[in-house]
Amino acid sequence: MRSLAPKRIRQLLAAIRQARVLVVGDVILDQFIWGQVARISPEAPVPVVEFARESYMPGGAANVARNLTALAAGAKLFGVVGRDEAGKQTRRLLEERSVGCEGLLPVKGRITSIKSRIIAQQQQVVRVDRETRADVEPQVTRRLLERLDAQLDEADAVIVGDYGKGMVTQALLDALKERCRARGIWLSLDPKPVHPLDLRGLSLITPNRKEAFELAGITDHDRAERPLEDEALMRAARRLLENLRPALLLITLGDHGMLLCQRGQAPFLIPTMAREVFDVSGAGDTVIATFTLAIVAGASPIEAANFANHAAGIVVGKVGTAIISPEELLESFNRRP
Repeated sequence: MRSLAPKRIRQLLAAIRQARVLVVGDVILDQFIWGQVARISPEAPVPVVEFARESYMPGGAANVARNLTALAAGAKLFGVVGRDEAGKQTRRLLEERSVGCEGLLPVKGRITSIKSRIIAQQQQVVRVDRETRADVEPQVTRRLLERLDAQLDEADAVIVGDYGKGMVTQALLDALKERCRARGIWLSLDPKPVHPLDLRGLSLITPNRKEAFELAGITDHDRAERPLEDEALMRAARRLLENLRPALLLITLGDHGMLLCQRGQAPFLIPTMAREVFDVSGAGDTVIATFTLAIVAGASPIEAANFANHAAGIVVGKVGTAIISPEELLESFNRRP
């Protein structure tokens, strides 16, 4: 496909600076422990990682918000954390990135979700998750919606990040759909099929291939090398469009790029722009954030998919939960024909 011209990218980036997006969902703190492997443990056949340093980054819905402000959009985050040091640290990191945290609620009895990744020689060795997965209490949902209502009239879009940690309940999603529909606000959602919800009537759904098949209730087998010739993938996409009726369905396909689907139109494949893949952590967060921003900025669906595809190609070339800058995005389009 023909790439967007740099002039068009500058136009979109300028419009993005005026965008105001609310992010609702599961907030995670990503911990990265960095080191080197020089030997195997004598206790078990596992590598011994010699600690060098550690770093922390906002993850989950918090990473979506961080991707928004990295492109100079306004972003406010709505979710829950524990009344613990990890929750305080998450808030500090977000405020450093200019993310509004008025909707970040400390909740008694919950812990802040932490994903600890051990990285050696630029590769992930193991991940340890500490989290609460139980649904939040109804009164917590009500409190969050009260804070969100105070911001909705100035919002251009709402992004829901469901990572299966209990924040995104059916009651919350139904309330968001009703509020956004009444105001004509774009509503995007990154789904988690293990957490069954009624996803009908959204503006955008961004599953990866595995999630798309799970949502469609279809077994993924006999994968074709060319996605547009992949009959099972096409069937899954059609079923999602028919059953969930989103305005747009964007299926991310890893090294095969992205598949943009709309009712009444042929699926459109956007080949990957990744030159090197070091880490896919948070790539889906970048996709939903940048696609939504492009739409808000006036891009067509194909332009928005191209925009998000370049952004994803940049972040997977970095290690850790990464973000992109406007300058990196412009450079990516400048070097493409």
